[in-house]
Amino acid sequence: MPKHRLRPVLVLAVVTTAAGCQPSGTTMPPAAGSASMGHNSDSIVVGAACGQCQLGLPGTGCDLAIRIDGSAYFVDGTGIDDHGDAHAADGFCNAVREARVSGEVIDGRFAARSFELLE
Repeated sequence: MPKHRLRPVLVLAVVTTAAGCQPSGTTMPPAAGSASMGHNSDSIVVGAACGQCQLGLPGTGCDLAIRIDGSAYFVDGTGIDDHGDAHAADGFCNAVREARVSGEVIDGRFAARSFELLE
């Protein structure tokens, strides 16, 4: 694999692995259907990025998405440009970032109640 392609793959692998290491008791929605993240304002840390550029989701353009438990979902309730320049070196189109989110998966999309990009 060329060196210029290795870094995004390693970053994605690290973020995906870290997102899967949640403390016990953390409620995560299943991959399909409608699921709540808990009865309170539970939140989890996920990988967030451009769905098309970084997470392999279909479509044209650039749209915010998150990865939960190995599945990627487009995000409703906040947009890719609400969190800085998506095409900057550390923007969502070039990097998978960590975010603390709460919400629910409805019809294959993540309806965000909150979305906080972590440093």
